[in-house]
Amino acid sequence: MKLPFHIIELLKRKSENGLRLPSDCELLSLDIYSKTGVRIGATTLKRLLGFAQDERQPHTSTLDAIACYLGYAHWDELAKIENEGNSDFNNFSDELRSDSLQRGDSVQVTYLPNRQLLFEYQGNDRFLVVESLNSKLRVGDEVEIQNFILHHPLLVAQVWRDGDSLGQYTAGRVSGLSSIKVMR
Repeated sequence: MKLPFHIIELLKRKSENGLRLPSDCELLSLDIYSKTGVRIGATTLKRLLGFAQDERQPHTSTLDAIACYLGYAHWDELAKIENEGNSDFNNFSDELRSDSLQRGDSVQVTYLPNRQLLFEYQGNDRFLVVESLNSKLRVGDEVEIQNFILHHPLLVAQVWRDGDSLGQYTAGRVSGLSSIKVMR
């Protein structure tokens, strides 16, 4: 089984690895292990990325590890994009979009286990972290977030710390955000 094109593109982006050569699968295997704690062999990845012709179906745990690496709770959630498309105009009923906020508004989010963040909106999808409890984000970090969706992971497009870009960040990968509160 070869992974769908858009999922391979997500893997390229997440790993910052062009995945152009079969040997790139070794690096991807290490990166997946370092981020998820699950080992996926380079040979399996070669099969899934189309470097090796083999139609065997991968184990569900392998697909779940790839989904987790990409910021989804499990493979079914990621595969839903393949079946229903990667874009639509529907809004989530529990979604807070950054473009609905005004400068100075604060957004508090919580997620498991016992994590809490308070952001202050700076404009143009940018927030300043003003409180951080048990999170890898720190007070003073500047982040770019387009939306907050209850029970979905928090996808941070970019993190800047002390003027340096740290790249993308995902919080609440397994169970998503537990609460979202806006304070004006």
